[in-house]
Amino acid sequence: MGVMMRLRGRMRAAHNYRVKMQRTRSSNDKNIYACTSAQFFRTTKFWVFLVSSHRINGLRTNVNEFRELARQVLPKMYYDFFTGGAEDQHTLKQNVDAFRRIMLRPRVLVDVSRIDMSTTVLGYKISAPIMIASTARHQLAHPEDTASFNLLFIFTTGEVATARAAAACNTVMVLSNMSTCTVEDVASSCNAVRFFQLYVYKRRVISAQIVQRAEKSGYKAIVLTVDAPRLGRTEADIKNRMVAPQLKNFEGILSTDVNSDEGSKVEAFVKETFDASLCWELKNFEGILSTDVNSDEGSKVEAFVKETFDASLCWEDIEWLKSITNLPILIKGVLTHEVARKAVEVGVAGIFVSNHGGCQLDYTPTTISVVDVVGGKVPVLLDGGVRRGTDVFKALALGAQAVLIGRPVIYGLAANGERCGRRVIVLKDEFELTMTLCGCPGVMDITRSHVRTECEKLHSML
Repeated sequence: MGVMMRLRGRMRAAHNYRVKMQRTRSSNDKNIYACTSAQFFRTTKFWVFLVSSHRINGLRTNVNEFRELARQVLPKMYYDFFTGGAEDQHTLKQNVDAFRRIMLRPRVLVDVSRIDMSTTVLGYKISAPIMIASTARHQLAHPEDTASFNLLFIFTTGEVATARAAAACNTVMVLSNMSTCTVEDVASSCNAVRFFQLYVYKRRVISAQIVQRAEKSGYKAIVLTVDAPRLGRTEADIKNRMVAPQLKNFEGILSTDVNSDEGSKVEAFVKETFDASLCWELKNFEGILSTDVNSDEGSKVEAFVKETFDASLCWEDIEWLKSITNLPILIKGVLTHEVARKAVEVGVAGIFVSNHGGCQLDYTPTTISVVDVVGGKVPVLLDGGVRRGTDVFKALALGAQAVLIGRPVIYGLAANGERCGRRVIVLKDEFELTMTLCGCPGVMDITRSHVRTECEKLHSML
């Protein structure tokens, strides 16, 4: 009886959440917000509670349609958080558009009766070269109140649902440092191969603890993000006054309850906690000040930087990270050959070509435009702008070992949780068709000659 009471409470909470979220939408928004349906039925031994997180019925055939569905069902604040970019959003838009300017050059009369999409990343075999990127706060797209139960009353929500989708698709998931589920909960939910994405904090003990927890929980690599000494200016979050929820991984050691009279609380949280001194050159500045800044005049951002910014960190921090873990280390946020070369010199295990999804510095190169430039002696993974199976093919032709998808997975979670998360990951269906029509029976058969870039097209016209 107690279990049934708790389950009925969950159902009421889900309904109340839906009603609340519907009211937050603009009054002139004509989209229908479908409430979560719930059903009880009796088996021979016990009651089973089913929650359907399928908001709107209908077959979705591509990522753009999942995005539209996510727009319909998510509160505006959360939708903007997941889809927005920095400042003019030029890089955000160009990440996707740059793929469209690359043409395919198919081969014919090739035996493609059997297509093998499998590949390996750091020695781990995956079903296709499509991995799950490290995106933050999946429970905002797939909250606990709308999560689905299995027969043992176990939640599949947020990053747990994403991890289970990754396991079902036999691919790698990179868990975000800013996840809403703990590293242990995600690890225990399934047998997916998992990497852990890391930010460096001023309090190094926090970073060390989370790395050691990830290693103990069976994560296979550390992905160090190097392009976020501060949070980029995403104006939608500032206008919406985006709220930063408490992060499960840091309960009891790091609070997200920050005071910010202006702008996004997410931005304020990053300013107060992230280590902004990570840089490429060795610099030593004395006088590290407290992060507890008070400024009655002018910009609090300027006051914070003036009092707390530590620019003394350098490549030696990679050595520090190596000293606290036995896991291979990859760096995320590489966009130039010079940085890629330095990364190889310090002994990283791989490189993520990434501009942070267009959310950090605007007007940076698109990921697909530089993937062939940074290629070298270590695996190169492309993160950003992938929306079609043809995009996956183009990235591999230009030198990537695999690609990562972030926003598409969020759209799938918002649409229908783990099940739609799986369907979005099945970009590999499109990828398989592209391989077939381009005459490539295996991933190793995809070569540079299978694509023509915009620059090459212009040269051919001269």
